[in-house]
Amino acid sequence: MITGMPMMARAAAVLLALMSTHVQAEGETMMSAPQVPQVAKDQLALLASPDPTLAANKRLVYDMYRIVLQAGLAGRAHEFIAPDYVQHNPNAAQGLAGLVDYVRSTRPDRPILDRIELPLIHIMAEGDRVVIAFVRPEKDPKGETYYTTWFDMFRIANGKIAEHWDPMLRTDAKIDPNDKKLK
Repeated sequence: MITGMPMMARAAAVLLALMSTHVQAEGETMMSAPQVPQVAKDQLALLASPDPTLAANKRLVYDMYRIVLQAGLAGRAHEFIAPDYVQHNPNAAQGLAGLVDYVRSTRPDRPILDRIELPLIHIMAEGDRVVIAFVRPEKDPKGETYYTTWFDMFRIANGKIAEHWDPMLRTDAKIDPNDKKLK
């Protein structure tokens, strides 16, 4: 049990454990067999918090993900995103307009669903930050499926999402993450 650590540090430790490898011999590592990290059985339970501000922040991120990122409804982004939104994904422009352009260029409009379809692992909130983590199936050079973890971290200010971080690299192609569901 990882007690006595701040929530975000515990979250980082959990994410690292999910992506761990097994040591085979001196300095040589062997990747573990592909195992799907456990996904949340009850997404709505993840939104609960004894702190009403943290619960509201988690709900804001969750609903933005469902409506803007999953359903592709870029025209509703202003309901969730601050106009001066700071974007740390190197493939998207700054501000609300940058997010709207990115969403429009990467996904079609879809129906709004009650739940996030991507394999959601967890949602954590502390202070003004919310982290949401997903299982992400990928293919290796041999075409075999392996599983990694994708995260998005958001900073909330004045009831809107004001800043975003994710692990996207500049060399990564723009994608519709909604194609990363478990089969």
